Amino acid sequence: MLDRATERVGRATTGSVRAVQGDIREIDLPDRGFDIVLAAAVLHHLRTDSEWRAVFTALHRAVRPGGSVWVFDLVESSIPAVQHLMWRQYGEYLTRLKDDAYRDHVLAYVEKEDTPRPLVYQLDLLRAVGFAQVEVLHKNVCFAAFSGVKG
Repeated sequence: MLDRATERVGRATTGSVRAVQGDIREIDLPDRGFDIVLAAAVLHHLRTDSEWRAVFTALHRAVRPGGSVWVFDLVESSIPAVQHLMWRQYGEYLTRLKDDAYRDHVLAYVEKEDTPRPLVYQLDLLRAVGFAQVEVLHKNVCFAAFSGVKG
């Protein structure tokens, strides 16, 4: 899958494409080594606030000035009533996709294995580690696409 993504992105650019696979908490990204970093369905696996800060700091260090980080991931809401509504809507989607058992399986898995943070938390963290600009590209229920641009 990573090879396929690299090939597809490579066809869309005249620059070089370098895919890096590994645990985001452990990989050694080169300082200022990338113009763009894409993190898709990765960050919601981080557990502690210190892991979140360390990874966002590493992403900031990894992009060149003017470079950007693009995130597409599962998010929570910091407002309990909104979180409840988002989760209910996601559950309804999962039921329509397959059935109630599938919904229950996915939601239980997320509860056990994932620790998404609110979108506002992540935007604030992007700013805190040094990204000069942050932008929400899209949000739908409990999924968001957003970016940070290094000054």
